Amino acid sequence: MEPMRHVVGLIRVVTLEDVEALNLHGRIIESAFPELKVVSRSIEDQPMGVYNRESEEAAKPKILRVAKEFEEEGVEAVIVSCAADPAVREARKQLKIPVIGAGSAAASIALAWGEKVGVLNLTGETPEVVRRILGAHLVAEERPMGVRTTLDLMTDWGREAALAALKRLAKRDVEVIMLACTGYSTIGFAKVAESTTGLRIVDPVVAAGAVTLGILRQKVVGGGR
Repeated sequence: MEPMRHVVGLIRVVTLEDVEALNLHGRIIESAFPELKVVSRSIEDQPMGVYNRESEEAAKPKILRVAKEFEEEGVEAVIVSCAADPAVREARKQLKIPVIGAGSAAASIALAWGEKVGVLNLTGETPEVVRRILGAHLVAEERPMGVRTTLDLMTDWGREAALAALKRLAKRDVEVIMLACTGYSTIGFAKVAESTTGLRIVDPVVAAGAVTLGILRQKVVGGGR
């Protein structure tokens, strides 16, 4: 008899019509953590996803709406699959179930894995939530030149730019590299990063799954909210 699985709702912050693309992050989590069953949905009218402050603010009410729908349908936890953790703080105040952001999950695991953390961003600076968690342990950050949105990572030139940024980051005094965009998960960049650098690599989608399962197990064992 197959053991009972925890049902988790996952929110993609880029609008996706293709079912395979929509479910990719959920499949990554289910492959790593068979105890989780992931149901994925994307928000509307964000074809380029979340890539700056304006797009993040536009996404927040949409994320909150989907998160509330998930809770009403009986999922046990909600994952926001974005390293900036858009609307995660707000959702935690409004929902009774756990809400996990990929950014805070990845930062927490990176901090548990090493003292000196390097962050590979998508654009601009390290997300605020990641910077806050890592604090003084954030010792270096890089980004792929020319990349503006997660869609750029899907191109050959975007991948090459990400690899060049990774190599620059690995030359810094870092023990762990956190991938600060779930688009890196989409292209399977963690394996490339590990084989290229030999360093510890934190994939944000896998990290979100790990933290989600840990919280749900804690609720079972400890009876916590």
